[in-house]
Amino acid sequence: LLLQWNLVCEDDWKAPLTTSLFFVGVLIGSFISGQLSDRFGRKNILFSTMAVQTGFSFLQIFSTSWEMFTVLFLIVGMGQISNYVVAFILGTEILGKSVRIIFSTLGVCIFFAIGYMLLPLFAYFIRDWRMLLLALTVPGLFCIPLWWIIPESPRWLISQGRYKEAEVIIRKAAKINGVPAPAVLFDTAEMQDSKPQQQQKAILLDLFRTRNIATITIMSLLLWFFTSVGYFGLSLSTPNWHGDAYINCFLSALIEVPAYVIAWLLLRSLPRRYSLSGTLFLGGGVILFIQLVPADLNGLSVGLVMLGKFGITAAFSMLYVYNVELYPTLVRNMAVGATSMASRLGSIIAPYFVYLGAYDRFLPYILMGSLTLLIGILTLFLPESYGNPLPEGFEQMLKVK
Repeated sequence: LLLQWNLVCEDDWKAPLTTSLFFVGVLIGSFISGQLSDRFGRKNILFSTMAVQTGFSFLQIFSTSWEMFTVLFLIVGMGQISNYVVAFILGTEILGKSVRIIFSTLGVCIFFAIGYMLLPLFAYFIRDWRMLLLALTVPGLFCIPLWWIIPESPRWLISQGRYKEAEVIIRKAAKINGVPAPAVLFDTAEMQDSKPQQQQKAILLDLFRTRNIATITIMSLLLWFFTSVGYFGLSLSTPNWHGDAYINCFLSALIEVPAYVIAWLLLRSLPRRYSLSGTLFLGGGVILFIQLVPADLNGLSVGLVMLGKFGITAAFSMLYVYNVELYPTLVRNMAVGATSMASRLGSIIAPYFVYLGAYDRFLPYILMGSLTLLIGILTLFLPESYGNPLPEGFEQMLKVK
């Protein structure tokens, strides 16, 4: 791809720009996907965005220029993050509490890591980029039969006043699970009375309404931004490591599996601040000291990068749970959306951190390690949410240390 469109020498800046524009698409997609699914339904938007991702990935095969490839890649980014986010929301709304925690931590993340691991395997055996794109696009077609298996979110249907449709789905689930359903599921009159209360709206400025809330919000935005820079910077820098690029990429994906498991175990039993700060210190510390490894010990350098990736990945997966626990119900979705946007900005900048490696091999690691250690310290000043009920109102929000 680089040679075909001559993305070398004076045009080498185009390669990181392509990746950054993909993440611009991810930024746009993460911004609009929640609003679209709130309006048109989880299931409709899930399959629509899967069609966008699959269709535009297929069109990329026929790209005749770098500009055409990059524009299509931006649209693929919009579809990719949208179906990821909507699938996450749909799963958490359909599943019961006991399964929901495993789904939202291990379930989603482990399957993401498996897909990540398959990418270098595909790329190793299929060296032509057009054929590789085709191979990565075809699995999207296998999702079509899922339209008749995956139900719409009953919670969303209820929020729209579509009680009969929600009741059909709930009764079907009860029958499959062998659970007797009550004769009357919904008291329609009671539901209608509660609607005005549900329609209370929050605005973005509510995340800054007091000094305490504003401090938590600003710290959370910085935390997500720099963790994202570290995560995507390390993920995208695998071709710069010593050894085979395909094996390095596979190992970078493989290390995520134990990272997600450790994150899940830490969330179950230890305070959030110390778990998050500890994994960030681990990630940042080992990345920062890669430059001290002698040049002939390439294996040790790669091992330290993997350990750094392990720490940052574990921290990244814990951020979602921690963020949800810090904010009250009224602004919780908005807070997650705002911090997720900060994360996307971090991913847009990450390719340029990697690009700095062309000038000094250790410079990206020094920057990413330093920033990760900095936010590890910052995390210790956030409130501790472990063992506390989710706040329902602003007055229940915990105080910054």
